[in-house]
Amino acid sequence: VQLQASGGGLVQAGGSLRLSCAAPERTFNSYVMGWFRQAPGKEREFVARILWINDITYYADPVKGRFTISRDNAKNTVYLQMNSLKPEDTAVYYCAASRQNTIVARGYDYWGQGTQVTVSS
Repeated sequence: VQLQASGGGLVQAGGSLRLSCAAPERTFNSYVMGWFRQAPGKEREFVARILWINDITYYADPVKGRFTISRDNAKNTVYLQMNSLKPEDTAVYYCAASRQNTIVARGYDYWGQGTQVTVSS
């Protein structure tokens, strides 16, 4: 299963970016989709996830109120809308798919290639 993440870039603090993650239909319709990030020298951390049933979402505390995860079933795509970006949001962002309702990285079965987000101060 191959996930394709895109949409990263360089943005000033306070700005916005939208990340996209395209997934095969069979993955998209039955897996939990999540976003993680990894900054240099740090471990990969959970950002947000959305359930395939009822689209219930869950966010890490540092991004609550600023980031929104959503999915477009017609396009088999998950989005991460990131607003009010801060320099500490700088990281490589990964999308991932899991059969479990989990926020732990090792619980995710499939990963995208990562997309760089850089927020300048």
